[in-house]
Amino acid sequence: MSQVISIAPMMDYTDRHFRYVMRKMTKKTLLYTEMITTQAIIHGDRHKLLDFSEEEKPVSLQLGGDNEEELGECAKIGQEWGYDEINLNVGCPSSRVQNGNFGACLMAKPEIVAKCVEKMQKAVNIPVTVKHRIGIDNQDSYEDMVNFVKIVANSGCQKFIVHARKAWLQGLSPKENRDIPPLRYQDVYQLKQEFPHLTIEINGGITTMEETKHHLKFVDGVMIGRAAYDNPYLLASIDQEIYGETTPILTRQEIIESLYPYIDFWTAKKLKLNTIMRHLLQIFAKQSGTKQWKRYLSENGNTFNGGSDIVRQALKELVISN
Repeated sequence: MSQVISIAPMMDYTDRHFRYVMRKMTKKTLLYTEMITTQAIIHGDRHKLLDFSEEEKPVSLQLGGDNEEELGECAKIGQEWGYDEINLNVGCPSSRVQNGNFGACLMAKPEIVAKCVEKMQKAVNIPVTVKHRIGIDNQDSYEDMVNFVKIVANSGCQKFIVHARKAWLQGLSPKENRDIPPLRYQDVYQLKQEFPHLTIEINGGITTMEETKHHLKFVDGVMIGRAAYDNPYLLASIDQEIYGETTPILTRQEIIESLYPYIDFWTAKKLKLNTIMRHLLQIFAKQSGTKQWKRYLSENGNTFNGGSDIVRQALKELVISN
């Protein structure tokens, strides 16, 4: 059975520490790595790039590349490393990614994507999935997207995560591409109707539990992006509200306190505290005292001395402010 809710892969955000933090809120949600290029895995420090804690599972490894041999090799490495799924990025519009001829520009080359997916599937026995846009530049009609999905699905891909905005490859930054092109949720709903046998997951602009539940009436899954970072406590009730779990929802303070051993483990290894705590700066979003919490951690977190003691003091500052 496919996952219902996931948190989007986000560059500079969804690292192993973010994933560990999110697991304190939701056990069921599928988590992703940041996009990692095939070249980085083949030639780089694999432990630094790929290591994760068992507690983070299930985790999907998102790959960036367009060379089927390299993607097959990296998918195999990902499976051996213990990842639960391999995802191919066909949605990132950054110029760096375009220069490498992968990401969103691959939407114009569905036959290449199909070959890559086929090679990856032959290399592993875990799911291989594709994350893409509804279109790029002037290839943005519903029919264009259907053509892309049909060709890639014929290679055996069963799951498509669709960012419901097109991407302009020239003229808009990656950030602008997340906000300016209009959301076309209906196109994604229609895609599910046209391909009922495929798992279709929707992504883009989803920020509340109500929106998540609404989308699930039309598609198989919802991928939450920036909202998981801007308001991480949003995920604390997902297991109960979506998956029907009966375990109690932890308070913000309980989540933070449960991380003390993890914080002390890593700061003892000379990891700076803010490498972990930057993922929790927004846990009190829209709550009184959030400014004091963020200020204290920002001013005192650039150290590996003190560890959880600094976080305890940050919580005290929050209480004092209230």
